[in-house]
Amino acid sequence: MAKDEDYTRELEKLQEALVRFQEAAITSGEKCLVIFEGRDAAGKDGAIKRITEHLSVRNTRAIALPKPNDRERTQWYFQRYVRHLPAAGEFVLFNRSWYNRGGVEPVMGFCTPDEHEAFLRDAPTFEAMLIGSGLKIVKLWLDISREEQAERLKARKSDPLKALKVSALDGIAQQKWDDYTEARDQMLRRTHTRDAPWIVVRTDHKKKARLNTIRYLLKELAPKSVAKGVEKPDPKIVFEFETDALTDGRLER
Repeated sequence: MAKDEDYTRELEKLQEALVRFQEAAITSGEKCLVIFEGRDAAGKDGAIKRITEHLSVRNTRAIALPKPNDRERTQWYFQRYVRHLPAAGEFVLFNRSWYNRGGVEPVMGFCTPDEHEAFLRDAPTFEAMLIGSGLKIVKLWLDISREEQAERLKARKSDPLKALKVSALDGIAQQKWDDYTEARDQMLRRTHTRDAPWIVVRTDHKKKARLNTIRYLLKELAPKSVAKGVEKPDPKIVFEFETDALTDGRLER
């Protein structure tokens, strides 16, 4: 019980800091985008829920787009995401993003190899343009072990409150684990840049992952007056991607 109370107390403290961050962002007109990517059941929904729980409904949007319709499939790939980008004073969180084409689409055959290659080539340039226009971007890769993913996917099936999370792709997530790993590795290597780096969050422990994710966001996005009162994220849980992480055990294989 003590650990649960400690978690709740720390979460509330961080959520108060998020409110102060947003108050400052609204006043200054900052535009902030956080991209959540990761394997199925890595904890994207839960993290986003805790981040946005007490923020302004008018200035905060969590975006989880469905599969593209027939018209959208003929558009420039990034086009349907552009309309959801933040304006001044807005905080937008993408629950999966244009990086669908870096992972799910090539693994499942929803795009061609040429389309996949074009995406990996174009994404850094696209993001550089957004950053050049004044947009702040944080890209988070939520990493989970194969064993923990299996447990969470199994738990979904027996919990009626998680029925809406059950997907036909759940079983494939385990079957195609190695394919997803290869796609992830290529995506991280090709789209990690100095201005838009990938930040890895190890999520086998949900509560630690949530707290450290919020700490990172506050340190990265909040004004110093807010960020100085926030504990630094645990580097064993949250760290900037580097190529060595693909082979030294920090990223799940």
